[in-house]
Formats: sequence, structure tokens, C-alpha cells
Amino acid sequence: MTAKATKTRPATTRPAPQSEAELRRWTPEQVVERQLLPYSSARALKERCYRRQLWHHNDGGRITFTAEDLRRNAELGAVEPLSA
Repeated sequence: MTAKATKTRPATTRPAPQSEAELRRWTPEQVVERQLLPYSSARALKERCYRRQLWHHNDGGRITFTAEDLRRNAELGAVEPLSA
């Protein structure tokens, strides 16, 4: 056996999800139906994703959203209050 074959790779660690809700994925239709993002149609939401203007996942060619994606997209539209 060669030295290359006997080397072990370091274990990669990923942060554990806080809850089962962190693993949930929503389709654009579900996001519009539940009003999780301010879009009136699934088509408009998909077009924004195609243009890479929104955070999303492309799972096997299907657009899906995680809780983290929805949080990031909500931050995109956040505006600081105007100080007087």
C-alpha cells in the first residue's frame, strides 16, 4: 500500500441544524401562498431567482427556499429608519 492510500482525511464538521424547521424547504408556490416574501405570484418569484437576485437553492433544477434563504431575502429589502 502506498502512503497516499493510507492517509485519512480530516473529518468535515457542519453546524447542526437548530430544529427540524431549518431543514424544511418551500417551493415558490408555497412561499407566495403563505406570504413569506412580498411577491404576488410564483412566476415573479421564479424570474427573480433565474436572474440571481434572490437567495434560493436549485435542487435538481427546482427552485426551493430554506428558512435561511427567506431570512437573507428579508434583509435585502430592509431599510434603516431616517434619523430626524
